[in-house]
Amino acid sequence: MKNKFSEISELKMKFLAKSIYIYHWDDFLEEIFLEAFKGIKAIYLDPSQPIEKRIEDLLSRMNLEEKIGQMCQYSGITGKYERMIKEGKIGSLLNVSGAEKTNKIQRIAVEKSRLKIPLIFGLDVLHGYKTIFPIPLGLASTWDPDAVRKAASIAAKEASAEGIHWTFAPMVDIARDPRWGRIAEGAGEDPYLGSVMARALVEGYQGENLADPDTIVACPKHYVAYGGAEGGRDYNTVDISERTLREIYLPPFKEAIEAGAGTIMSAFNELNGIPASANPYTLRTILRDEWKFKGFVVSDWNAIGELVTHGVAKDIYEAAEKALKAGVDMDMQGDVYRRTLLKLVKEGKIPEKLINEAVKRILKIKFKLGLFDHPYVDAERAKKIVKCKEHLEAALEIARKSIVLLKNDGNLLPLRKDLNSIAVIGPLAADNETPLGPWSCLGDPKDVVTVLEGIKSKVSPKTRVLYARGCNVKGSSKRGFDKAVKVARESEVAVVVVGESRDMSGEAACRSSLDLPGVQEELIKAVYATGVPVIMVLMNGRPLSISWSAEHIPAIVEAWFPGIQAGHAIADVIFGDYNPGGKLPITFPRTVGQVPIY
Repeated sequence: MKNKFSEISELKMKFLAKSIYIYHWDDFLEEIFLEAFKGIKAIYLDPSQPIEKRIEDLLSRMNLEEKIGQMCQYSGITGKYERMIKEGKIGSLLNVSGAEKTNKIQRIAVEKSRLKIPLIFGLDVLHGYKTIFPIPLGLASTWDPDAVRKAASIAAKEASAEGIHWTFAPMVDIARDPRWGRIAEGAGEDPYLGSVMARALVEGYQGENLADPDTIVACPKHYVAYGGAEGGRDYNTVDISERTLREIYLPPFKEAIEAGAGTIMSAFNELNGIPASANPYTLRTILRDEWKFKGFVVSDWNAIGELVTHGVAKDIYEAAEKALKAGVDMDMQGDVYRRTLLKLVKEGKIPEKLINEAVKRILKIKFKLGLFDHPYVDAERAKKIVKCKEHLEAALEIARKSIVLLKNDGNLLPLRKDLNSIAVIGPLAADNETPLGPWSCLGDPKDVVTVLEGIKSKVSPKTRVLYARGCNVKGSSKRGFDKAVKVARESEVAVVVVGESRDMSGEAACRSSLDLPGVQEELIKAVYATGVPVIMVLMNGRPLSISWSAEHIPAIVEAWFPGIQAGHAIADVIFGDYNPGGKLPITFPRTVGQVPIY
């Protein structure tokens, strides 16, 4: 065998002839080394080696810019990002999905970058990917961790089939102020129920082995106490005692970590004057030292850059220093780490050891997901899995379980299927978008079964189903009232479907009032005044103050935002094909003046 060192000498002479054009000697010498040893497989690319050994080998080959690149996440894909991926300056993308698209982008990282480090693709898969389940508050109303685990598992199967590796879920914030829009995304007010749901969701997403192609890695959020926002205003300050922090807000996160969550998201909000993404007490003392969390921490969207807005950092350099030292490993969409860390390390303000620790944690998740060995997804697999019959059946089963029967005076429910006539009234009765709820990932309104469609599918061919919209969810127009009253008078019973539009819940969707929006309560009163028995169906992302209806309407069904099988699930309950067993995970106040009440 020819001596390898003689090969290097020959190569050196070959390249020295062109040395006048060579300025980056480190890259030049590395090129010589790689040319000589290109037949020898790197340890980190060898799947037979232990993960820790592969990580150490890869880290030893990375330059500082490549390490920092692993700590940077960006949204979408542009020509600029493609160049950065090729240069090893991006570790993750979010909001990119679809097998063909993710494979194309992954190919740049795996085949065109120097070290062939795969990207990790993330997405907010909260209550389904394309098969949409009830919102998390509805899932919590099932009080059934097995059902919730199943919903998360199906979401993971669909998302992973289309190239997603990582979900920014579950949201495990305890929330006790229903004015806060993101109350829809969690399990309500109780830390025990919240902890049970947190575990079920993590286990559902991650399965038993992250290398399984049907799994994605979970990311409990928003660490920590984001749900305690003052005044129910999103992003607002949180000021609570140590006892409240540990007894109320931390338990669901701890349960999620104990269930094996691979990542966690640091929040926007400040906690007792210290922003969550620059808080070493919560991120290091509690998360790392007390709970022994081994995964990595990703910031919420530009939460590192917003440390300047919080007033705890004078510029992005100080923001990056505070965040990394506190324990934030990856910068989501802030572009702060990329612009600052190289300089901060060179100036001695951040030890490279901190960079190495963060990168090791990120690489470990990529290795656990099997991305180095199987970076691409089978585009044909998604066609068989996404919205398949089995998933749609599960969406119906779980939507039914999430429905809560709030009231049923005189056993008005269930209805007979052979009634002569039924009036279906309300702005949400024939709405195929609202049932998807907020953060419905790639859910398509075309797949949604409306309440009107569900009722029509249940009744006998002789039953007349009369429909009137009545009014809009928002606004003051009553032009549709006359028709609503007319169809009610012509019917034996009226089903009135009211509530909130999907954009009234979720991020930055807070409300100062908990009443039914617009003139919906007046619509209910007008229909009630006809003397026809009324069933009120609620679709909403938070508890509502419905005192008048609670006193006067004989039957009230809380459906939350039930997902794509909304109409079938609600009709099953109304006609007695399913006995509703859901229970409230959160208190309904009589008036907003009672808030907080739990």
